[in-house]
Amino acid sequence: MEVSEELIDHIAHLSRLSFEGAEKDAIRQDMQRMIAFVDKLSELDTNGVEPLIFMSEEVNRLRPDEAVQSTNHEEALFNAPKKDSDYFRIPKVLDK
Repeated sequence: MEVSEELIDHIAHLSRLSFEGAEKDAIRQDMQRMIAFVDKLSELDTNGVEPLIFMSEEVNRLRPDEAVQSTNHEEALFNAPKKDSDYFRIPKVLDK
């Protein structure tokens, strides 16, 4: 695959970056090297190799999912910097 100037401009636009002159040429060369590196993988003979789905044969041991109340209402509000009877008070984050 050839890395064209249009491809670099498109990727730069998607990533909200801008490249000019020598910087653009350096990016093009880096991308060419990355693509050449990945193309090397196609030279490997993968016949008879099963796809790797899990990294190991270990099975996760998960705890049962049980609802447990760990704090009550008063404990939750105890150290709140600002509170209003039953609720935390926070600065306004949405403007309408």
